[in-house]
Amino acid sequence: MVQWRKSTRSSGAENTDCVEVAAFFGSVAVRDSKAPDSGHLAISRADFDALVAQVKQGSSES
Repeated sequence: MVQWRKSTRSSGAENTDCVEVAAFFGSVAVRDSKAPDSGHLAISRADFDALVAQVKQGSSES
């Protein structure tokens, strides 16, 4: 069973724009927490790690 999770910083009434992540068959799955039945995007662990690193640095480059 896939275990979806989101950041603890995403809780509360003012933080409604969230994504959830889950380990998914050797990759990382990402979905919109407001529309969980709309599907997900699966990306490699390496690409997910690079995305997180860019977000932490405040980078908008891809």
